[in-house]
Amino acid sequence: MKSRYRVHRFDVKMTTDQSKLEQFLNSLEGEVVAIIPNVTPKFTPGGMGAEVDFLLIVERVS
Repeated sequence: MKSRYRVHRFDVKMTTDQSKLEQFLNSLEGEVVAIIPNVTPKFTPGGMGAEVDFLLIVERVS
């Protein structure tokens, strides 16, 4: 049997979108194979930091 995959883009603010992410993951029909964050550098007053702009969620569907 051949596996099929869907890739979803989920825009996220890590400090406020936890419940939205939980709802989204629970609504998926298939199995979540991977969650890949897009991390970008961010300049802060204390120096360098990082920020997650969006997540790529890989779902295996039958």
